Amino acid sequence: MPNESKALGEVLARIKALHPKVIDLSLCRIERLLSELGSPHLRLPSVVHVAGTNGKGSTIAFMRAVLEGSGHRVHTYTSPHLVSFTERVRLCGDLVDATLLADLIAHAELVNGGAPITFFEITTAAAFMAFAQTPADVLLLETGLGGRLDATNVVPKPQAVVLTPIAMDHMSYLGDSLVAIASEKAAIIKPGVPCISSKQHPDSIVVIEEFAKTLGTQVALQGRDWVIEEDPTGGVHYTDASTDWIVPSPRLAGQHQISNLGVALATLARLTIDITSSGLCRGMYEVEWPARCHRITSGPLIHELRMGWEIWLDGGHNPSAGQALADWLANEPGPTVMICGMMSNKDTRGFIEPLASQIRAFVAIPIPCHEGYAAPEDLAAIASDSGVAITAVATTVKHALALSQTHLNADRVRVLISGSLYLAGYLLESHA
Repeated sequence: MPNESKALGEVLARIKALHPKVIDLSLCRIERLLSELGSPHLRLPSVVHVAGTNGKGSTIAFMRAVLEGSGHRVHTYTSPHLVSFTERVRLCGDLVDATLLADLIAHAELVNGGAPITFFEITTAAAFMAFAQTPADVLLLETGLGGRLDATNVVPKPQAVVLTPIAMDHMSYLGDSLVAIASEKAAIIKPGVPCISSKQHPDSIVVIEEFAKTLGTQVALQGRDWVIEEDPTGGVHYTDASTDWIVPSPRLAGQHQISNLGVALATLARLTIDITSSGLCRGMYEVEWPARCHRITSGPLIHELRMGWEIWLDGGHNPSAGQALADWLANEPGPTVMICGMMSNKDTRGFIEPLASQIRAFVAIPIPCHEGYAAPEDLAAIASDSGVAITAVATTVKHALALSQTHLNADRVRVLISGSLYLAGYLLESHA
């Protein structure tokens, strides 16, 4: 994984210290700053704007892989990062140069002149400057939080809007009901811009359709307007009214990734850009999205395991992610040990309960180098209450691996480390 330069680390630390960490959703600050910077958000390549609760990053990874496989130049903006802040900004496929990004953030800070601004807003402004000054064919733009008042929601007319599965998360900012959260995320829909949506809860569908109707656009909904399914002859079959694609099975594991692939393909099918058959195939083989059903095959943690045991890393941390992981495990052979660390502001029970029936043992750990993690004893108690037969508490990942091998005497075991992107980032930086 990449490392940050000293200059980038210093400017990020300064921005964090100067501006509040508390999330304050608004568009007025980012609109003012972008105007003072020469409106780079109005000079971007064709934009695909992506919102949702789960699957945003994977969907963008699929689109990027296919577009690049088809010969196109692609920018991406995603968050959060795992190891280095530069992971958030890709320019024509490559991670942004750390020195360039540091200079752009420092320039945005200077132009801002000490006016109120949040960390995400000023770094988004810097990213827009990078995207505007580097020619490309497409910008795949992920919202940071919500949609309506997210700093990315300043692009007046993207080429397409994408809604991945919407679920309960970040309720303190987005609302305490699915309708409220869907309303925030659906607000990235723009007049006359096609909206492509994954399968959604009926309550979310009503909200999305109402937004689209008001703005005079159409929603292409999974299962109604387009379909993706595993093909009997192998691979994956995508169809809609005018498109019929059979592609190899993607390298990203899990049934939920088939759905993420579907919304990516449904979006690509509606762009005014050429998608080649070779690009579709290359995309399935080359797509990467770390810490999402991601098998660890090298590094010191592997040496801690018995022969035949394997480690998988996933940053899932909400009930929908827990259910997706449970569905994946239900179709995988052999027992699973889960090593889990979570933040205390997440729905810990909602994440763990769906997984309980698929887990032979559960080991709870703290999240190193980060404040606000859930007490491991509380996580272990939830797992026990949910029916996991073997639960334990460990101090480190290595300790958890040792306890797992003490409690489970089997030749082939899957170790799933999950519960937080902070935990995933720590492991990728220090152990993988």
